[in-house]
Amino acid sequence: MVYAERKILMKNKWDERYDRNDYYYGTEPNSFLAAQKNKFLKNSKVLCLAEGEGRNAVFLAKIGCDVTAVDSSQAGLNKLVKLAEKNRVQVKIICCDLNDFIFEENYWDFIISIWCHLPSLLRSKIYGKAVLSLKAGGIIIIEAYTPQQLKFKTGGPQDPDLMPTMALLETELIGLNLTLKQEIERNVGEGVGHQGMSAVVQIIGKKESK
Repeated sequence: MVYAERKILMKNKWDERYDRNDYYYGTEPNSFLAAQKNKFLKNSKVLCLAEGEGRNAVFLAKIGCDVTAVDSSQAGLNKLVKLAEKNRVQVKIICCDLNDFIFEENYWDFIISIWCHLPSLLRSKIYGKAVLSLKAGGIIIIEAYTPQQLKFKTGGPQDPDLMPTMALLETELIGLNLTLKQEIERNVGEGVGHQGMSAVVQIIGKKESK
């Protein structure tokens, strides 16, 4: 079963990208996220930002998490529904622009941001709210393309303002202990959308108890 909340949004480029029979980024979870599997406890409350077609949300639901996925693309979330039903898991979906999403304070055990590329001013705003929205001991997991990705052209946006560096994320995640922070080059294979050597930043941040 999938629980849904939605606002009426105009069709956007992501609807056009996801309006296809196959899954543009595949159905397997992001490998960096999957490698953190042991950090998640059963019934952990997890928020997936810009979740698209749902592969990461479904993976997390399959390991026992209580997952909410937010995205602005109804087409993507429709495919998430199908993927969740196929895997017999529950995911709550919310169709809205992240700028309009309400982050409840001290609510989430985990916030997942995989390839969530936002304009720098909006990204800083969203991550500031995300920090406040984590419970004490809560964790944020981020993987994003850096501006160096422009030389590879194997996925991601073409505007460097949408692509954070580790240094920028450090300033946007004040209040977290960054237990992992690195910029690396790695091979990414996710559907037809991400294929090949890529320049990425990976962050794991924990909100310490006061």
